[in-house]
Amino acid sequence: MTLNPLKQVALLTLMLCGLAPLRAQTVAYSGANKPVADQVVAAVGNKIVLESELENQLSQARQQQVQLPPDAKCFFLQQMLANKALVLQAERDSLPVTDDEVNAQLEQRLRYFIGQYGSQEKMEEVTGRSVYQIRDEFREPIREGLLAQAMQSKIFEGVKITPSEVKDYFDKIPKDSLLFYESEVEVGQIVLNPKPSPSVVQYTIDQLNDLKKQAESGQKSFEVLATIYSKDVATGGNVLTVDRTQHNFDPDFVAAAFRLKNGEISSVTKTQFGYHIIQMVSRQGDIAKVRHILLIPPITQIDLDRTIKKLDSLRTDIVEGKTTFGVAAAKNSDDDNVMTGTKRSGGMFTAQDGSTYLPIDQLDKGIVLMLDTLKVGEISAPVTFTPDPRMQNSSVRIVYLKSRSEPHRENLQDDYSKIQDRALQEKQYKALMKWYDEHMPSFYLRVDPQYADCPSIGDWVKKSQSAKD
Repeated sequence: MTLNPLKQVALLTLMLCGLAPLRAQTVAYSGANKPVADQVVAAVGNKIVLESELENQLSQARQQQVQLPPDAKCFFLQQMLANKALVLQAERDSLPVTDDEVNAQLEQRLRYFIGQYGSQEKMEEVTGRSVYQIRDEFREPIREGLLAQAMQSKIFEGVKITPSEVKDYFDKIPKDSLLFYESEVEVGQIVLNPKPSPSVVQYTIDQLNDLKKQAESGQKSFEVLATIYSKDVATGGNVLTVDRTQHNFDPDFVAAAFRLKNGEISSVTKTQFGYHIIQMVSRQGDIAKVRHILLIPPITQIDLDRTIKKLDSLRTDIVEGKTTFGVAAAKNSDDDNVMTGTKRSGGMFTAQDGSTYLPIDQLDKGIVLMLDTLKVGEISAPVTFTPDPRMQNSSVRIVYLKSRSEPHRENLQDDYSKIQDRALQEKQYKALMKWYDEHMPSFYLRVDPQYADCPSIGDWVKKSQSAKD
């Protein structure tokens, strides 16, 4: 396998613990958006792996921008077989996983998806499935995930790392291979979006209704109207491809689009970006091609000043200790994008691994400029900025600098916890690989011939067959 042990453990953890995408259908899709013929590609005992499941794992990893090896299918199939083996052993050992635990995980996952879509009704509408169907679909995978985690915990329970082992691990790293840490910061923001007056909102809605009438009457084509009037300057009158199994678009936009027939134009639809009318160009299953006209109710200086005053008052409460930055962000911030927003993390920016420590070059330029004048522990005055240049709408934010580190070469004094984590992960990985070597021969193992050349999988199959002979 091409990934190093630590990345293998990280990806295995992703598979065991990560939230799989909620798809509108359980079939995998090829690059041409056509269904992939499903088949059993491998089995461990009575646990099977389907081609669609393998494709879905690859898709999930790509969405999360996980760096994949060249033999990605082999790698993920190996991890899926390994996961099934953990489940089987957990069942053999009667490791306790209760219905209450499964139900708790199931409800947590449902709350996550409902949060992504905005409401239970919107989730059901966009996915085409009721909440009861979704519960049925996820119950067994969640149970297996909990069993696999329980088995892995049992394997790891005796794996500890001592300070001397951490030092030995660090000393074995070639000096020219020691990581160099650029300056890292812990930084957060609270964002408020100015609200336009009701009269301005109604004027915008009336404009869109008039444009809809023009398109439906044939005065002008929807494409021409979109090119002239839409504030989404990146698309104009161009066709957008919307896959409702992904989460790249606002859920209200997706729901409105998939209610349409070919050529039909939606009523005015509100999203986080503004107000739209949408035209369905064509649709095939979960893939739709649409055009839209976006209008954004203009914000007046009065609206902006009102928002600045509100955020400045909130900043004063934080500075005076009446509330904390995290609580204030959770209650007030409008930065609530499911994938990139800071509201759910107490206002703090986070890396893909969940860490709040970020290199400065991963922050937007506006925040980088603000950090030049902020000391650790300080909160900036409210400033206006443009979250999405395509939409040209202004928001207001305050920025909190929690901590800052200086650039340095990795060392035990400054980076002990990071080195300790890597050393422990390596030791856990070795324990896990030893467990697989000892236990895989005890399971019935079958793999489709197309994956027979996958190195580690082939070794497991040979050992399993030898144990049966």
